[in-house]
Formats: sequence, structure tokens, C-alpha cells
Amino acid sequence: MNLAEEILKLLLAMLVGGLIGAEREFRDKSAGFRTILLITVGATMFTIFSLGIGNETNPTRIAANIVTGIGFLGAGAILREGNRVIGLTTAATIWLAAAMGMGIGAGRYALVGIATALTLVVLWVFPTFEHWLDRTRKTITYEIALPVQSARRKTLLEAFHSEGLQVHYEREVKTGDTVIVTLRAIGRPENHRKLLETLFQDPEVREVKC
Repeated sequence: MNLAEEILKLLLAMLVGGLIGAEREFRDKSAGFRTILLITVGATMFTIFSLGIGNETNPTRIAANIVTGIGFLGAGAILREGNRVIGLTTAATIWLAAAMGMGIGAGRYALVGIATALTLVVLWVFPTFEHWLDRTRKTITYEIALPVQSARRKTLLEAFHSEGLQVHYEREVKTGDTVIVTLRAIGRPENHRKLLETLFQDPEVREVKC
């Protein structure tokens, strides 16, 4: 491999990493333009070095460790925020950027070009689809306070199911003469609104948090 081809690979890595990183920067993610660009260029460099200095029996021994090493960067982008885990898409983008760099370093330009186009479609177009799904399907955790002796505890799940909601988590905690029933329900936003109206009108329900 001559120097001109290696320089071309680095420039292509900068282009691919820049396109993907620009999208991350636009959305103000933790791994932005420079981070993604450097990851792509770095993976390309490691792959070039691996092919250049690897032995005959295992010429890709350096490139194989990129996958392991990039995992540490991806893990740093994943955070827990309350009941939600954020940063998974950014971590996956970091992992993919490294794969792009490896592909460029190995000379798989057409495959990298197609993968870059598909990645940009996923990052730019799919969020609109996700927002549409969020509007049609919503997850809410309810904390409902009832008297300990209330018979409503036995029919509470029926109220959720009658409104078309799926209950995936249930817990009860007693505090004095009150029991807090925690339910995590999934369903349409309008179904959640109807359930809240039903709960607010129930004389045995002391408090509802969601």
C-alpha cells in the first residue's frame, strides 16, 4: 500500500466521520463532531497499521482489538437518568464509526459508502418515526394511594385493563393506614387520560402520582 492510498483513506475517514459526527453535534449529543471524526480516523489508522505490520498468520490482530477498545468509549456515553437509560444511540454510533474506519482502512469503500448513507437515514429520518410511536404508545408509572382495607386493591388491575392498558410492573408498600400501589402501564395517551379521570372520581383513591 502506497502513501497516496493511505492519505486517501484518512481523508475518506474524515468525510465519513464528519458526516455522522455533524448529525450528533446538531442534536447536541455527548459524542459530537470531533469525537466521531477522531474515532473513525483512529480506527482507519489502526487498520492500516494492522495490515502493514501484522504477521502472515494473523494480519488483523491489531484491528481485532479496536472492537474491544471502542467499548470503553461507548460505555462512557451511557447514563442512567431516573428510570430511563440514555446515550445508547450515541454509544451505538461510536461503535459504528469505528466499524466504518475499519472498513475504510481495509479498502471496502463501496460498503462503507452504503453503510454511511443508511446510518444517516437512521439518524435523521427514524427519530420522526420514533416520535410518532411515542404519541401512539406511552409508558407511565402510577403510584396510587388507597386505604389498607380498601377492596379497590383487588379491582385496580381490572381498571387498567378495561382502559386498554398493559400492566408490566406491580408493587405495594404499606405506610400506616395507607397502601401505595405502583403500576407501570403501557398504552395510548388517550387511554391514560381516561384512566386518570376514573381514578380521580374514585372516592377510595386518596392520591395518584404519575
